[in-house]
Amino acid sequence: MRQSQLFPKTIKQAPAGAVAVNHKLLVRAGFVDQLMAGSWTLLPLGWRVINKINNIIREEMNATGAEEVLMPLMHPKEVWEETGRWNSASEIMYKLRDVREKDLALAFTHEEIVLDLVRKHLQSYSDLPIKIYHFSTKFRNEPRATGGILRGREFMMKDLYSLHATEEDFWKYYEEVKEAYLKIFSRLGLNAIMTEASGGVFTDKHTHEFQVEAVSGEDTIYVDKTGKGINKEIFAGTEAEYKKITAIEVGNIFAFGTYYSEKMGVYFTDKDGNKKPVWFGSYGIGPTRVMGTIVEVFHDEKGIVWPESVAPYKYHLIGLNGKGEDLYRKLQDNGVEVLFDDRDVSAGEKFTDADLIGIPFRLVVSDKTGDKVEIKNRKTGETKLESLNVILHE
Repeated sequence: MRQSQLFPKTIKQAPAGAVAVNHKLLVRAGFVDQLMAGSWTLLPLGWRVINKINNIIREEMNATGAEEVLMPLMHPKEVWEETGRWNSASEIMYKLRDVREKDLALAFTHEEIVLDLVRKHLQSYSDLPIKIYHFSTKFRNEPRATGGILRGREFMMKDLYSLHATEEDFWKYYEEVKEAYLKIFSRLGLNAIMTEASGGVFTDKHTHEFQVEAVSGEDTIYVDKTGKGINKEIFAGTEAEYKKITAIEVGNIFAFGTYYSEKMGVYFTDKDGNKKPVWFGSYGIGPTRVMGTIVEVFHDEKGIVWPESVAPYKYHLIGLNGKGEDLYRKLQDNGVEVLFDDRDVSAGEKFTDADLIGIPFRLVVSDKTGDKVEIKNRKTGETKLESLNVILHE
């Protein structure tokens, strides 16, 4: 991609009112744009990052045997009434009425929708387990949509749902998803702490969150010697035995048992001919929230420092004195992800923007570098001269 053609350009000053690091840097570097409080546009660079995040999540979800679908965002009132959440979740649910006077809700989650879907198709125990997930928009009427893209009123969510014939099979898969989540966050460059927490409007049982330590975190958790955490909301231990930290929640998993399936009549026939309710769980990760968290954790005074696994491009090529075209073409011909700063601006402006955008490796070609390429590691600051062949085969 040529930077001269990239939309939009970088911004020198942080937007007015921005407090969170991710808000300041993602807007300034051209990854996102705010429409209103809690509502964001993912710009070309941001969309590339989200796709990298989603692909990592997708690979690990598929590895558990889950299948990808896409469910509607607008739901009829009647489905939500079956579980009682039309009323009990009113504080975060967006409701509307269409021209036919039909009451509808915008999706803040999809448990009821999944159960409605499954009960149309589920017959015997041989149909189970069912494991389906999707990436879709969620709408939540957050009272304070602050913290940049960490807390939105409209945001992207990956939600996985599993339905099982037995409690044993359910908990086996629940543990499998726990491990899959830890692997996902590790691949994203994040050290996630599995944390016991309350269920909020989802369940009265304890749930598990995945928290990432960050100075800007909204949550307080207590971490024991094994590395497991307990959210402040339910903590009842002795503080001296735990490490108290602030953290950002990047994922959560819920065990519902048969509570929702019984309410919605999601039953199957077991091998003895008896009707039984399915065991049900849901598992969420917010990719946009993950992107904001990565920026909160990985940045310095100059800008963002993307982990290589989710960076929009691997290389940021800077040509000085009119150079760089040949290298850009060769990198592109070899399928290398590269952003080429071909703009007619000063070297200082190019270097400043490269640090702000935060691509892992900066390549510089100039009269000084000759037939070599200067490569700088954004994270460590290490600089060295390498041949083109070395770069192509890294």
